Amino acid sequence: MTPIALTIAGSDSGGGAGIQADLKAMSALGTYGASVITAVTAQNTKAVTAVHGIPLDVIAAQIKAVLVDLDVSAIKIGMLATPEIIHTVADGIAGFTGPVVLDPVMIAKSGDALLAQDAVQTLRDVLLPRATVLTPNLPEAARLLGAPEAATPEQMVEQGLALCGLGAGSVLMKGGHGLGEICQDFLISPSGRVAEFKAPRRDTRNTHGTGCTLSSAIAAGLAKGLSLVEATAQAHAYLQGAIAAADTLSIGQGHGPVHHFHQVWPA
Repeated sequence: MTPIALTIAGSDSGGGAGIQADLKAMSALGTYGASVITAVTAQNTKAVTAVHGIPLDVIAAQIKAVLVDLDVSAIKIGMLATPEIIHTVADGIAGFTGPVVLDPVMIAKSGDALLAQDAVQTLRDVLLPRATVLTPNLPEAARLLGAPEAATPEQMVEQGLALCGLGAGSVLMKGGHGLGEICQDFLISPSGRVAEFKAPRRDTRNTHGTGCTLSSAIAAGLAKGLSLVEATAQAHAYLQGAIAAADTLSIGQGHGPVHHFHQVWPA
């Protein structure tokens, strides 16, 4: 069987994040990627200049069209701009029994908001309990919990456990916004089991789309039948390679993308 993963997210016209990054990562890891577009953004490496939410009936129709025909093994959920879109997506995947990777996209790399303030509570209440794994960065985890950002590994684990307590199956606390020469990510289960993933922190501004890429890479691994720990380890290694090769690309004037196909066409 061909492994198939579905991404439900917004479109990035600059190609570095969102649906475009998701499909690139899934393809690079040997998984067929299908897509449901929730919003269209006018976006490049410097800014998000416009956001247009897709009509709710069209989002619902996209989900139905994919799930009634394609044998989807895993779903990744990214940008959901409004409470209404969140409810539509939750209803659309209600009958799906496979793993769901929820990336709580809130802020673009440029600093522009991608999630309405009144949607945070809805995301927490409606979709977080549906997630096999939640993949927040430090600001996103803090916003979901209404708490200060974690500043130490111990606080990251504590916040991961708190998010598990809200219903997430597991939580991958990402340390990309942290400090220090080593970037630490922690995969935390409700039982308190913790898997750590470490990598050197790289001096590059070309990190646009890292969160989208990582969550999609995890979904790709889950679609291929890997365990969550195995899929996360594969995704982490893939993303580190994509970041390491990012500066070999020359894309835009702001925060450029990672190199999704560094294993296929290295510079």
